[in-house]
Amino acid sequence: MNSTKLISKLFFPRLKEIALYDTAAEGIQEQVFKKLIHQAAHTEWGKKYDYNNINSYENFKKRVPIQTYDDLKPYVERLRAGEQNLIWPSEIRWFAKSSGTTNDKSKFLPVSKESLQDIHYRGGQDCVALYFKINPESRLFSGKGLILGGSHTPNLNSKHSLVGDLSAILIQNVNPLVNLIRVPSKKIALMSEWESKIEEIAKSTINVNVTNLSGVPSWFLVLIKRILDMTGKQTLEEVWPNLEVFFHGGVSFAPYREQYKQLIKTDNMHYVETYNASEGFFGVQNDLSDSAMLLMIDYGIFYEFVSLDELHKENPHVCCLVDVILDKNYAMVISTSCGLWRYMIGDTVKFTSKNPYKFVITGRTKHFINAFGEELIIDNAEKGLAKACIATGAQISEYSAAPVFMDENAKCRHQWLIEFAKSPDSIEHFATILDTTLKEVNSDYEAKRYKDIALQPLEVIVARKDLFHDWLKEKGKLGGQHKVPRLSNTREYIEEMLLLNQQ
Repeated sequence: MNSTKLISKLFFPRLKEIALYDTAAEGIQEQVFKKLIHQAAHTEWGKKYDYNNINSYENFKKRVPIQTYDDLKPYVERLRAGEQNLIWPSEIRWFAKSSGTTNDKSKFLPVSKESLQDIHYRGGQDCVALYFKINPESRLFSGKGLILGGSHTPNLNSKHSLVGDLSAILIQNVNPLVNLIRVPSKKIALMSEWESKIEEIAKSTINVNVTNLSGVPSWFLVLIKRILDMTGKQTLEEVWPNLEVFFHGGVSFAPYREQYKQLIKTDNMHYVETYNASEGFFGVQNDLSDSAMLLMIDYGIFYEFVSLDELHKENPHVCCLVDVILDKNYAMVISTSCGLWRYMIGDTVKFTSKNPYKFVITGRTKHFINAFGEELIIDNAEKGLAKACIATGAQISEYSAAPVFMDENAKCRHQWLIEFAKSPDSIEHFATILDTTLKEVNSDYEAKRYKDIALQPLEVIVARKDLFHDWLKEKGKLGGQHKVPRLSNTREYIEEMLLLNQQ
């Protein structure tokens, strides 16, 4: 008897609600907007912007300015010191330490009890609901889920207050019943020393019936390889024969797909992309034949979008969900049930569908290369690398790229530092395919590369094994949701990496 099939019926009512995304998106978002404004009306923030008299989105847009973390920071510092009812009415006790960047300046994002329930945990439940729709024969609940997350620490001297990776906050606050169907133990899951944690997770799970994985693809590869080393097995299904799905997010899966195919060879394996950031749970893949994710519009999140080409204007045009244009790059702005108001999260997206609203992540507002007007974004990079890998048989572990503004011969170019899991047949051929593809997918890059006048052909430097791991370790950012900066408009990161590459 497939117990999962019985349990999956409990998710049917939720699937009917999600089906309304196709036809009622505007009304759903309007309800979310009104509820958020009403709930926060008597906070310090709500009084400052007179939320009691906000009766329309246009009114809200005129009254409340777009926020960055620097704008929010004074409120966060007061919240961390114990003040309450500043930006959200309920008590704020948890702060998600953002790992969207790798510099020394950390962001501490407030997490309310409402956002835990109405955004993050609901997102996890909807991942399962939509997966059951994708795979009706699933046996997900015949075993346990392995969640690979970060750690947390006490917040200042505030009693019962925590700072840490969002994943650790979720594990800390999860319903105890969920612990019956997940591994590793909370004690191991919340260990702060990454390399010791990997060892303990591997030892404690190799004899468990694991059916599903959740986490960041790059860090899960480290765990999988350690498990295979420890067991002497060649593929992960030899360790966990009932493994069937990996819910992944945090970084693009594209550079890692081929490595996962080699480590998990069963045809019964599924890969479901999710968009679960420190600021909120925004999307999940609901069709494995379509890489776009479904925007989750009935959580405690109201969405707005700024066209990428207007991002740095003094008064950029901002639109709500119903006014977005397909295939156009937008910076995402959110208002949420943890007190983030018109907060620009730093990610860029492009919509591929409106009925329902589906999107792909195209990059970061700060992770791009535009040193010479080429406007290269992560989406371009991923497409170029994928094509170069196919053409040369290469596989990539990690990469980072930055501009070379002018060398000794007064030449400018892009410099790519790439760690290969499998080297290409020719680095020169790989670089040529990458360069050609970037010209195909980005007309600005193509224009700057015309006759090598503004930009010379890109340069690929091969990184030594574990370079990026060692760089993150030096930064104290191993594991969890920490990421390597893929594209940078300065040479700050790549110069550090190049120096370490010589050691």
